[in-house]
Amino acid sequence: MPPMTNAPITELLEDRHWWFATRTWSLLNLLDANSARRDGDVLDIGCGAGNMIHHLSRYGRVKGVDVDARPVAMAQARGYDVRQGDPVRGTGFPDSSFDLVTILDVIEHVDDDAALLREAYRVMRPGATLTISTPAFQWLWSYNDVLNGHLRRYTPGKLRERVERAGFRVKRLTFGFFLVFPMSAPLILLRNKIGQKKELRSHIVSQDEYQVEMEPVSPWLNTLLRGAGRIEAALVKRIDLPIGTSLMCVAEKE
Repeated sequence: MPPMTNAPITELLEDRHWWFATRTWSLLNLLDANSARRDGDVLDIGCGAGNMIHHLSRYGRVKGVDVDARPVAMAQARGYDVRQGDPVRGTGFPDSSFDLVTILDVIEHVDDDAALLREAYRVMRPGATLTISTPAFQWLWSYNDVLNGHLRRYTPGKLRERVERAGFRVKRLTFGFFLVFPMSAPLILLRNKIGQKKELRSHIVSQDEYQVEMEPVSPWLNTLLRGAGRIEAALVKRIDLPIGTSLMCVAEKE
């Protein structure tokens, strides 16, 4: 575990991986395009080890909460303001405390996604922004979902219904990983058919881990896919993408 430091983190190992980088660029572009404040109070629900906190700090003062003590310890060692707690039962923050709340690849982990969204609504100020990312399409379920501890994957209609039922107004709802979908979806289905399982380190199967290992790719392929991710992030800033392996939603507390 890294020593405590007051120096701001500008890059983590995950930032270099094409999947994480593509998601990060797309989410930030979505937030920028929807006028997210730059000097507000931010809460990252299900923050894990704080891998997104240095990115979210462009929008203000970031706090995090996560149910698992292992990634919380890592986030705190990195110097982040993160606490352990179950956001479904309550984050412990006062009503109307935050201008931006993020739930990034978290909602698919919880039994009661409606309760999670109600808690996000409670801690948000009027006019605050909610951002969600989550895996798309149950038919793309794979061993990777098992390693991540997922309970479900979402369709656009299901995610919109959940968000609107909690009281939010959806501003943007788009797929992610659109450009790689023609390659990634068949690969997932092929792996499922032949029973291939990528043996990656995971906190779900080992107490010694604090998160799931990103699937390694060769340097040249990682560079190529990062380039596609840059293009996709530019598209997401302007249009909703028609298909992909993930979903991203930006909503507002009216």
